[in-house]
Amino acid sequence: MDGLAGSRPSLVDTSYAWLRLGVALVLGTIGSVGMWSYVVALPSVQADFAATRADASLPYTLAMAGFAVGNLILGRLADRFGILVPIWLSIASLGIGYVSAGFAPTLWLLCAAHLLIGFGSAASFGPLIADLSHWFEKRRGIAIAIAASGNYVAGAVWPPVAQHFIASDGWRATHIGIGIFCVIAMLPLSLMFRRRSDFHTNGGAQLRGFVPPNIGVSQNTLFVLLCIAGIGCCVAMAMPQVHIVAYCGDLGYGVARGAEMLSLMLAFGIVSRVGSGFIADRFGGVVTLLIGSVMQAVALFLYFLFDGLTSLYIISILFGLFQGGIVPSYAVIVREYFPPQEAGARVGMVIMATVFGMALGGWMSGWIFDLTGSYRAAFLNGLAWNLLNLAIALWLLRAGRPGARMAVT
Repeated sequence: MDGLAGSRPSLVDTSYAWLRLGVALVLGTIGSVGMWSYVVALPSVQADFAATRADASLPYTLAMAGFAVGNLILGRLADRFGILVPIWLSIASLGIGYVSAGFAPTLWLLCAAHLLIGFGSAASFGPLIADLSHWFEKRRGIAIAIAASGNYVAGAVWPPVAQHFIASDGWRATHIGIGIFCVIAMLPLSLMFRRRSDFHTNGGAQLRGFVPPNIGVSQNTLFVLLCIAGIGCCVAMAMPQVHIVAYCGDLGYGVARGAEMLSLMLAFGIVSRVGSGFIADRFGGVVTLLIGSVMQAVALFLYFLFDGLTSLYIISILFGLFQGGIVPSYAVIVREYFPPQEAGARVGMVIMATVFGMALGGWMSGWIFDLTGSYRAAFLNGLAWNLLNLAIALWLLRAGRPGARMAVT
């Protein structure tokens, strides 16, 4: 992309853009702590408050609710003011949220603190992905995939760290320490994002001419279908991710084996996310979504067929490899089919839909298990929701892929 006459040279696809992406990955890894820390703290919190397992799980539910809403609100702020404002709000929310959680005298105040924690973590995902999409064109797919990987890297890094400090210092001190660390570590990193993209500094819509693709439906209808697809794929995704530990316990393998399988899913999910970026750059976001949806369906069907210990380890690895690129593909599709000035809000809303899908899928799988006494029907339910996602991806592929529609005016 050429710079506008009389303006500074464009930094799109330059070494600065790649440096910004690297810092975004680190920032995302730190800021995504809110999605993983409470999973480790739950048993200690339950014992401390003498709560039921359901009540002790509420802070995690509130964190996910805050994460979903935060992606939408902070995404809109990123569209208007750039990413720096959402990052600073994220730092403040994480710091206040974690410190407040550490001092919470009741479980309900702990829930309120985790709502703030989830909101703060949101800036490290959808809004950050949307911002990075403005800094790349030739390698936008891989850039989005790497930015989205911070969430999974956090899932691999934070749980053992949190477990170590909870065991040695208790969950309250650990929460306070995480809050202080987030502020100290994220503030200096935020300085990298002071420079605003060409899109923001040159007036957004005036910088690039955008012609919507003609696919036979309005953009609002298309976006609703994308959100439905996001719910469908993540209801399916939630079955193994949320219940694999309990599933292994029911089969007699022990919860530790299930935890190892979950770690393998996340680790190989990182590989999948980065690999999906190369696919998106070569074939586009819709093809990437379609491939991920088909392969996720295959993995879910394998879970239905096999339940041996070795088989479950192998299928969990395959599931991670197959599904990791699905969610980032929505961000690529948004940039292909919608105006750049709507990127933050649109990406944030799609991410909110996927989080809702994860929450619905986790609950629905447990409900089906309670009804049937088995996870077999729950795997079939996940497969059915996955087919809904697959049908929308196939329709979008047939409706026509977008051409090159963005040019400097």
